[in-house]
Amino acid sequence: MKKRLLIGAVALVLGGVPASSQSLDDLNIQIHGYATQGFLFTSQNNIFTTSSSDGSPAWTEAVINVGAQPIPKLRIGVQGRYFLLGNFGNAITLDWAAADYKANDKFGVRFGKVKVPSGLFNETQDIDPSYMWSLLPQGNYPITSRNSELADYGGVVYGTIKLGAKAGKLEYRGWGGESVIGANDGYWINFSEEGIAFPNGVSGVSSGAALHWKTPISGLMLGASLNHGNQRSGPLVDTYVVPAGPETGVTITTQGTIVLPAGNTPDYFGRYEKNRFMFAAEYSRSAGNLLLKGLSPVPDQYDIRPWFGMTSYKVTDKLTAGLYVTQDIDSMIALGSSSRYFKDWALSGRYDFNQFVYAKAEQHFIDGTAVGYDTDLNPNGLQPNSKLTVLKIGVSF
Repeated sequence: MKKRLLIGAVALVLGGVPASSQSLDDLNIQIHGYATQGFLFTSQNNIFTTSSSDGSPAWTEAVINVGAQPIPKLRIGVQGRYFLLGNFGNAITLDWAAADYKANDKFGVRFGKVKVPSGLFNETQDIDPSYMWSLLPQGNYPITSRNSELADYGGVVYGTIKLGAKAGKLEYRGWGGESVIGANDGYWINFSEEGIAFPNGVSGVSSGAALHWKTPISGLMLGASLNHGNQRSGPLVDTYVVPAGPETGVTITTQGTIVLPAGNTPDYFGRYEKNRFMFAAEYSRSAGNLLLKGLSPVPDQYDIRPWFGMTSYKVTDKLTAGLYVTQDIDSMIALGSSSRYFKDWALSGRYDFNQFVYAKAEQHFIDGTAVGYDTDLNPNGLQPNSKLTVLKIGVSF
């Protein structure tokens, strides 16, 4: 239904353009994309549902987007993605598809399946060639939830307000629509391994706003965003085998509902670029009670506070080096448990062979098990510390 509405909306916009005035050249069609192949190796623990402790090449991604400009102020575009990471993906999905009308610098609007402009990297996390990191800080931008985090079905208004030479300028964004956490999202991995499935995912209305202040200090941007989600819900199916008693071995299936509470997720971030240096930081918080109706009357409380600080330096025109430190803590989990937190120091490098081919290498030093791990591929239990090596080769056009 959502896809039919999306196609209908784009068709409605294009229907207002006189067909006789259009040709392929007039539409200014552009096609871009990239493909990457990654390799993961961990000293302990298998991560992202891969067999990384043995070395795993099970990380493949290919993205293609097509854009057109039928009239001067209107752009339309669509992006598809093939994604495989361990047991995630192995499917083609729609990243985004939108019509964008920019009246002037002060006001524009886009609608369809639109990118959510929250935080520092959410709008660009789907463009691997645009940044140096193999993995963005996982507490803020988990790779296994990228599809759900990237875009909503709805609309965005945006614009830039000049504040004067001594005050810089202010970029604003406001959005609203339907947010969907897909059935195969990484958020559900430990549920699925317990036999609990969410066949339709979880959906609900969300809205938000963001401000980016381009300060009068050259290269310095400070920003904040607030994402509000109404209560979201979806059906669940719990399947398990009776372990003991007269019905041992019998498969039982029960149905229920998962409920995510209404709540706000604030983000505070900044970036400073000068000559060959870049510095950036971000802090976020998400709290609430997850309830599995029909399975457990006790809500699962969470209070998650991820943050990161990062820097990079362009050593030569082709080589960039950098590092970041990130931490994600769920304060509702008992002290002393490694599942309470995720701390990661990452050293990264990127080399651009030419404008089309690049390579990335990254070394992570991970403390804690709150992010990226599942139980099925770690049957002997999780070790509290691990090192992760990531190698990636990419081609863009």
